[in-house]
Amino acid sequence: MSIKDIIKSQTFFSSLNDEELDELVSISLVHHYKKDYILHYENINTNELFFLIDGLAKAYKIDKHDNEIFLYYIYGNSMISEVSNIDSDNLHSFSNIQLIDDSQILSINYKKFKENFLNKNILCKNLTKEIIKRSLQLQSLVNREFIFDAVSKVSMMLHDDLEMFNKLKRHDISLMLHIQPATLSRVLNRLKRNGIIDIIHGRVTVIDAAALQEIYKDKTDD
Repeated sequence: MSIKDIIKSQTFFSSLNDEELDELVSISLVHHYKKDYILHYENINTNELFFLIDGLAKAYKIDKHDNEIFLYYIYGNSMISEVSNIDSDNLHSFSNIQLIDDSQILSINYKKFKENFLNKNILCKNLTKEIIKRSLQLQSLVNREFIFDAVSKVSMMLHDDLEMFNKLKRHDISLMLHIQPATLSRVLNRLKRNGIIDIIHGRVTVIDAAALQEIYKDKTDD
């Protein structure tokens, strides 16, 4: 598939006409990276705007004790970069980005992207949507780390990231949610007894999504 076809396949760029797509192709590159590749580290400046074409990535930070603090997952057909200052020609990374699966990445020269698109009011609405999406992810992080109890943390992940929950080992999920493995097991058993989920051969199926969501929504509404 050509770079132009790859770009056209992404929701962010679907409104562009042929001339605009050709302009974008001229300032873009497509990269293929293996699982575990670190795309960039936190607190660096770059002139590349990254999009995840397909694959899976995670954003995380490292605390003063060298512990990993999981932030959120980034799925295919999404912007990876964090845009915090639209007046700058560079992008400053808030977090580390690691690829969880073999992935295809689109990189765009950000300075030229601003000049040729954003400054002409092209794709500004789409960029705003991506910024809002990232803000909501960080709001979820605050809830998860400072407001939610173990039941709420597990319920939110089951509701929002069931596929990832079933993909990961229980130990890794416990580390990510900052709860003990025994606590995770108790929460899952409780949800199963209440008829909200089922567990077959270690794989979780959601039976009552509304009830699952209600568990953690109650915490944010308090």
